[in-house]
Amino acid sequence: MIQALATMTALGVGFGTILGIAARRFHVDSPAIVDEIEKILPGTNCGQCGFAGCRGAAEAVAAGDAPVTLCPPGGRDVAMQLVEVAGPECGGGVADLSSLAETEPMVAFVFEDHCTGCTKCFKRCPTDAIVGAAKQIHTVINDACTGCEACMEVCPTEAIILRSKPRTLRNWHWPKPGGTVGTAA
Repeated sequence: MIQALATMTALGVGFGTILGIAARRFHVDSPAIVDEIEKILPGTNCGQCGFAGCRGAAEAVAAGDAPVTLCPPGGRDVAMQLVEVAGPECGGGVADLSSLAETEPMVAFVFEDHCTGCTKCFKRCPTDAIVGAAKQIHTVINDACTGCEACMEVCPTEAIILRSKPRTLRNWHWPKPGGTVGTAA
């Protein structure tokens, strides 16, 4: 028994040392622009942009392979910040933010009377915004939901819809004036 314990400890220390040396020897520094772009992106890794996560999207924007308008959950605000960091020429051309409308954030909503507790939705949710257990009603944490529609696609009873994010004191903003201001003649 002691011999097996000593052998496993020696193997663990030996492989750990080898991995530590390899990590330092073969370390590749990423460009600072990629790290800066990744900090701007929401960090939910929802995949709505077509990349595996926010890191992949940041690398594509930095390389010029993706437009700054690639992040649906971030919307116009994130696109404007990306233009400031990456420049308007990123993505293979001049960034066109005019096509991005001011959209209201959407979140998933579960109709409790239709939910069967199949657990397919919270297994699919990339941000863990759905809470529930097998054969019990599920609910959505609005602050964590990005509105990616992944849960809607797998719900067998169509109990999930997207609706506007509820207004609270934390996310309410004074609306912009709608008309023109009269001038004195």
